[in-house]
Amino acid sequence: MFIHGDDDYDMGHTVAGWTGMGITSLGFGLCGLGVIAASGRLLLAGAAVLILALLATWMLHLAGWGKPSGPRPAAQWDWRVRDLSARNGHTDCLGCRLAGRRATHRQAGARPVEPALADA
Repeated sequence: MFIHGDDDYDMGHTVAGWTGMGITSLGFGLCGLGVIAASGRLLLAGAAVLILALLATWMLHLAGWGKPSGPRPAAQWDWRVRDLSARNGHTDCLGCRLAGRRATHRQAGARPVEPALADA
């Protein structure tokens, strides 16, 4: 069994991830209040905040404050480390493709990823 820090994967511990989660929580809170209060305005405000969360997370990812999927060196695990490969786009990243950044496996220096072994 892996405990955080024991494997090559570091999932979501980024400025983009934490910022997006914070704004998303506020948006879902407003939507919940809108349902409880039966207020269409609160529901719309919550939906607008959720769209803001999506855009803010995407922009931070493109600026290098998010990280690509897959294994990364331990030196890049800290959430304050900026991903300098974001400028060229991440391999197989929907956000980068939507922004017009298309990295090939050779450009990104990606290595083949081995499937994780199931803990028994």
